[in-house]
Amino acid sequence: MSISVRSFGHLPTGEEAMLYTLTNASGASVSITNYGGIIVKLLVPAKDGTLGDVLLGYDCVEKYADPAAPNPGYFGALIGRYGNRIHEGRFTFHGKEIQLARNSNGQHLHGGDVGFDRKLWAAEPIEGSGEDSLALRYTSADGEENYPGELKVVVTYTFTDANKLELHYEAVSNKDTICNLTNHAYFDLEGEENGDVTGQTVTIHADRFTVVDKDSIPTGELRDVTGTPFDLRAGKLLSVGFACQAGDEQMTFGQGYDHNFVVNGKGMREAAVVCAPVSGRVMTVFTDQPGIQLYTGNMIDCAHPGKSGRMYQKRDALCLETQDFPDAPNHPNFPSCELKAGEKYDFTTVYAFSTL
Repeated sequence: MSISVRSFGHLPTGEEAMLYTLTNASGASVSITNYGGIIVKLLVPAKDGTLGDVLLGYDCVEKYADPAAPNPGYFGALIGRYGNRIHEGRFTFHGKEIQLARNSNGQHLHGGDVGFDRKLWAAEPIEGSGEDSLALRYTSADGEENYPGELKVVVTYTFTDANKLELHYEAVSNKDTICNLTNHAYFDLEGEENGDVTGQTVTIHADRFTVVDKDSIPTGELRDVTGTPFDLRAGKLLSVGFACQAGDEQMTFGQGYDHNFVVNGKGMREAAVVCAPVSGRVMTVFTDQPGIQLYTGNMIDCAHPGKSGRMYQKRDALCLETQDFPDAPNHPNFPSCELKAGEKYDFTTVYAFSTL
């Protein structure tokens, strides 16, 4: 294993962002910038052994941090304080109404106007045996984006010789608050330059999913997936799922898959599997979080060409965001997203790559 570092460009403030590349014994690698904790590049082998980049993204920080369009799709970014949506950015917390930014069609999305995805994190490379890590640290001030409590966050990215990418999320607050951290990586296992993911198969180990309204806000219902396009338990070709959109209200609301699945079981367990038939790449997702959001890039809208020089289009990638449930502060029947003062937020997600 080895870690290299280079400049990734400069932010509008003049601050320099760095790019850290963790390379394993077989030559597979992951590149992460300390701007937004963004996973920029992920090279993993196909069934013929050739390495390919399976993440959408840009080749410099200036494109991610463009003031006119600061990473509108959250490509590869670390998301916080609260991943996903909160209805109208409003919830009652310990008897007090909290009003957050309404930064997406009247809803609060992915932490607000300037979330963790737009912060410059302190970085610490950590070399190990058979694995290397990058620890990113950020302290979110009490009242930042109107969230209560000073939140100290550490997210550690670890890449192994077995082609496993682990994200370990840790946080502590000095006041009771809410916390829901995730990563918004856009995967195309056929390769970043491929074009779309309709020919890939997705399996999600979930008997229920979170029903949403027309604004993609949970209604509170956790619906059985049986007999719906959301039954991915035995694996489903995405093109087959997309073909159901016109006849399914939930698929119409999301313009495809953009829903939280209630992952079966508890603790660290396998949550999802993605298979790409041409390259033979397989990605298996493990997590100890209660939910996982499948988003099939239904609203990709880029301001800049991606790494391969092409403008990304709708359904060019998929996201599997491990998380607490969307809008959980407004639904007592959902798992609690409250983080008590002094208690530790501590969750892990692993993206494991193999071949057919």
